[in-house]
Amino acid sequence: MIRLKKVRINKGKVALVFRNGDYDRVLTSGTHWLRMSENCMQFNLAEAFMPPIASELLLTDEKLKAMLHVIEVKDSQLVVVLEGGLFRKVLKTGKYFFWNTIKNYEFITIDRSKIYITEKLEKTWFSNLELFQHIREFQVAVHEKALLMVDDVKTKTLDAGVYRFWKNNTEIKLLKADMRVQQLEISGQELLTKDKAAIRINFYTQYQIVDVDKALLDNKDYDKQLYIAMQLALRAYVGTYMLDDLLDQKETIATAVFNEVVTDAAKLGVKVINCGIRDVILTGEMKEIMNQVLVAQKKAQANVITRREETAATRGLLNTAKLMEENTMLFKLKEMEYVEKIADKIGEITLTGNNGMVKQLMGLFSVQDN
Repeated sequence: MIRLKKVRINKGKVALVFRNGDYDRVLTSGTHWLRMSENCMQFNLAEAFMPPIASELLLTDEKLKAMLHVIEVKDSQLVVVLEGGLFRKVLKTGKYFFWNTIKNYEFITIDRSKIYITEKLEKTWFSNLELFQHIREFQVAVHEKALLMVDDVKTKTLDAGVYRFWKNNTEIKLLKADMRVQQLEISGQELLTKDKAAIRINFYTQYQIVDVDKALLDNKDYDKQLYIAMQLALRAYVGTYMLDDLLDQKETIATAVFNEVVTDAAKLGVKVINCGIRDVILTGEMKEIMNQVLVAQKKAQANVITRREETAATRGLLNTAKLMEENTMLFKLKEMEYVEKIADKIGEITLTGNNGMVKQLMGLFSVQDN
C-alpha cells in the first residue's frame, strides 16, 4: 500500500518536488498528492528565483525551464532589469533567474567593454546609484568647449552639455577651454626707457580662444606663453622711447605691441582683441625730478606771459603818446582823466594862470628841491 500526503499550492506560487533528495518535477497552484518519500519547496512567482541546487540540474526539466527567464551576465556586461517598463535593478556578473508567469520583465544587456552609452536607457535611470556607480559623468559649461581624450588620444570636440561614459579600464578625460573673452594683466612691469628712466607699467590684454586644438594640444599653458609674448613685446617697444615721448604716445605703443603679438597669439590658438597701457608709474626719485621739471616749465611759461603783457603795455603807452602828440583834443581828454583820478584822492585843487592844466598838476605833485 502506497502512502500519500496532500500538498496545497496557492496561486502565485510554484513548488519544486524532490524524491529522496533528488529533483523530480515542478508543481503549479492547486492540490497535489505526494509520496511519503517526496517533499517540496514552494517559491513566490513575484520574486526572483534562487535555485536550491545547481541550476544545471533544474534546467534539464523543460517545463521548469519554460517558466523561467535565465539571465547570464558576463564579466564585461551589466543587465538592467525592468518590471512593467520601470527600472528595478542592475545585475552584475553571474547567473540570475526570474519567473515569467506573473510579472512582465524586460532585460537590457549593456556592454561595458566600450565607453559610449549606446543602449536605450532613460536619463532618469542615471540618478539611481546602482546604475550611476558604473558611469563616468562629465559636464561642459555653456561657455566652454572640451576635447575628449581617450587613452590620451583626442577623439572629438564636445560642446556644452552633460556627457556619460561606461566605467572600464579605458582612460577618459576632458580638456576644457573657456571660450569667453578673457583679460590678461601685466602688473607692475619694471622697464627702462631709452633715456634710462626707470618706470613701472600696468598693461592689459583682452583675448579669446579661437582654436581649441592649438590652445590645449599644441601648446602647454597657452595663457602663460601669451603673457610672456606680451611682456617681451612691451619691453622691446618701451626701450625705444624717451620718457617724455612714452608719456605722450601710450596709445601708439599699445598699438605696436598689439600688432607684434597677433601672429604669436594665432600660433597659440587665441585672438588678441585689444590691449593698452593702463598706468605708467614713476619711481620715487623719477617722480621728484619730473615734479621739478614741471615746476620749472610752469615758471618759464609764467615769465613768458609776464614779459608779453609788459611789452604789450609799453607798446600801448607809446601808441597813446604818439596819438596825444598828434591830437590836441585827445591830450585834453587825457588831462581830464588825470584830474578825475586825482580828484578821487584830494578834496580841493586850485589852479591859476595860463599854463596848461597838466603842467600845473605836475608842478603841484612834483617834489621841489630845497
